[in-house]
Amino acid sequence: QVQVVESGGGLVQSGGSLRLSCTTSGLTFEHYAMGWFRQAPGKEREGVSCISWSGDSTYDGDSVKGRFTISRDNAKNTLYLQMDRLKPEDTAMYYCAADLDEDCSGSWLEDYSSIDYWGKGTLVTISS
Repeated sequence: QVQVVESGGGLVQSGGSLRLSCTTSGLTFEHYAMGWFRQAPGKEREGVSCISWSGDSTYDGDSVKGRFTISRDNAKNTLYLQMDRLKPEDTAMYYCAADLDEDCSGSWLEDYSSIDYWGKGTLVTISS
């Protein structure tokens, strides 16, 4: 069966960095657009960043542009999110998502209702 598992969350001070990982199994990883989403308690889920099947293109949400970098290693079936210059408003549960035969775009990040697979999340907490 398909598994999508995030790791790397934790507590960090404002201005610090974290690197999240998403390891997948049971799917043909290179056929999936991959993305990171986040959700704070009581707030709507927000698209953070996405990457195309091959890694040739990426898209970042406005709130993280210039601070977060998404990447993927198709040989390892793994997605990454390097988060730098973290802010308290980045505090959220971060979710990894995989979508078959889709590609990365701003529209894809905004409309996540039909995404095929989700991880259970990893918690990121930024202190001020």
